[in-house]
This record gives sequence, structure tokens and C-alpha cells, in this order.
Amino acid sequence: MKVIIERSVFLKALGHVQSVVERRNTIPILSNVLLQAEGGSLALTATDLDIEIAEHVGADVEQPGAITASALTLYEIVRRLPEGAQVCLDTDSDANRLKLSAGKSDFSLAVLPDQDFPSLTVDGEGTAFTMPAQDLKRLIDKTRFAMSQEETRYYLNGVYLHAVNDGETSLRAVATDGHRLARLDCPLPDGAADIPGVIVPRKAVTELRRLLDDASDTVDVTVSEAKVRFAFDEVTLTSKLIDGTFPDYQRVIPDGNDRVLKVETSDFTKAVDRVSTVSADKTRSVKLVIEADNMRLMVNNPETGSAQEELSVDYASELLEIGFNAKYLIDVAGQIDGKTATFEFSDPSSPTIISDEEDVQALYVLMPLRV
Repeated sequence: MKVIIERSVFLKALGHVQSVVERRNTIPILSNVLLQAEGGSLALTATDLDIEIAEHVGADVEQPGAITASALTLYEIVRRLPEGAQVCLDTDSDANRLKLSAGKSDFSLAVLPDQDFPSLTVDGEGTAFTMPAQDLKRLIDKTRFAMSQEETRYYLNGVYLHAVNDGETSLRAVATDGHRLARLDCPLPDGAADIPGVIVPRKAVTELRRLLDDASDTVDVTVSEAKVRFAFDEVTLTSKLIDGTFPDYQRVIPDGNDRVLKVETSDFTKAVDRVSTVSADKTRSVKLVIEADNMRLMVNNPETGSAQEELSVDYASELLEIGFNAKYLIDVAGQIDGKTATFEFSDPSSPTIISDEEDVQALYVLMPLRV
């Protein structure tokens, strides 16, 4: 194999694929990136057996071939090369070393055979559709903060994607950790009506969102029984799905909350952030005392002290005292695009709905704390 490729092109592709590689691997080849040169392009592939990222980039292929080398080492070398450098990748006749040269720099890297590199293929045909990249970004951005980190409830460690028909058909993303829930709808793409409800794992969600920063207009999505594939431009991400049943999230979304409060999002976020500086690290609980057009945010921590702040709000119901995790409040408020956040309460122990007046497709639910 002999390939010449521009440094910035190679670095960008390596940056896309190498992040999926786990730093500690018991299987040596999983630390490597697969390099395949053919025609006028170089294909780079990396996997951890659960996720695979592949990308094709233009290159001057003098001799086709394939080899694998350390993804991290390659990335760090190319990152340190001068801008505009032409990188030459060459394997010797026995293909037991990868020679990398650029200008006066020469490297000889250990390799493993490309035949041993695992492949993550999508099973069968599956459901295939194309959707705007911007819609997919929003589905991820508005929900991923609520994904669970607890491995015991593995079926919550991702984003649940499915089609719904609530008066109009939509593609819906839902995430919850049992304490908070985020739900966002977008127009249902053509061909997606038969999509099965699937749970995309947390790592795949994170990697996909990072890749979408460089996406153009649309993303091709293929969902099979056990895997999902996202393809755009010259990048393809394939991931195993979480094999579990996502809970009936509709049951935790209340429909009788009749105490409505409206508050300026920015002022509320800053106030919560200020008073929570003295709250206990574990719960970071903040008490909201709400009465006619007024809200008091209160924190009382025996070890560090207390804090209180008042805000003007739009509220016309009876007095309500309710507590929340400050971090969860700030996380949800950070998703509100509009100037005003709307809270719908029932009582101090029931779930609270938070919504955005300027984004009717988004909805958030928070469980209160005892304070």
C-alpha cells in the first residue's frame, strides 16, 4: 500500500474515527484504525465492537492495499505535523510496518493484519429513511442530558427513537434517568413510519452528535433489529442498539397539572446557579416558594450556610413550596430556546412539566425533592 494524502484531510478523518477507540483494550486490534486504499480514496475505520465509524477521503493512491495501525499514535503524529504537509503512507513488502513520512519527518509504526479487523454490518434490510441533519441534531441536543448513567438500568442508557401519531405523525426522541425526562418531536421523515422503537446507546449518541457538526444537509438512517446506521457525506456510524425495553414514559407525564408559572429563563437559571453554591453536593436541593407573582429560591445547608433570592414571575395560583435538584433545573433551563419557561405544577410531591413557549415540540418532566 502506498498513499499520499494532505495532512489536514487526513487529520480531520482521523479525528472523526479515533475517538471511538477505547484507550484500554484487551483485544489489541481494537486500538487500531483500518486503512484501506483503493481507487482515488483512503477509507479509515475504527470500532470498539459496539460502534463503528468509517470515513472515505480523497487521496493519491499509488498502490492499493490495507493495513491497521494504532489510531491514537497516528492521530497524535499527524496532529503535530506542519500545516499543508503531504503525508505519505507506505507499507514494506512484508507489510509488518507502516512507514509515515512528511517532509523531513519519518516514522515506522507497528501494524496488525487488516484481515483480523472486525466489521460491524447492519443486519438485513431494515427501515431506511433520510432526514435533515438539523432535525437529528435537535433530537440529540434536547434529550441527551437526561440519559441515565446507571449501568444497572442499562435500558435507560441511551435515547429512545420511535414514530408517534399524536394528531400528526412525528419522529420522537425520549431520554430519562428516572429523575428527569426529556422529549422532543420532529416531522416524521418519509419512509420512517415503520421504524421500530429503538434505544441508541449513550456512546453512539455522543459520537454521532460530534460528527454531525461537520454534516451537510441530510442524514441517511437505516434501522435493523439489532443495529442502526447513520450515513452522511463520506462518514458512516454504525452502532449496536440497546437490547431492552424502554419504559412507558407517557405514564410519568402528568396531564392534570393546573398551577402554571411563567418565568424569564435567563434570570431563573442565574438565580438557581447562585443560591445552589451553598447547597449540599450530593442533592444540590433548592426550595422554591411560589405565591402570587413572586418566587423565592431558598437553600439551607447546616454545613455551609444559607441563601435566598427572589424573582418576579407570572403565577396566580395558591402558595406552593416545592424542591428540586439545582443541576436538573439548570440542565432543563439550558434547553429552553425562548425567553420564557413555563412550569406546570400539581403538588410538592408530583412530577412537574417544563415547556418552552417558542418550541411546542419539546417537553421536560422533573421529579421534585423533599426539602
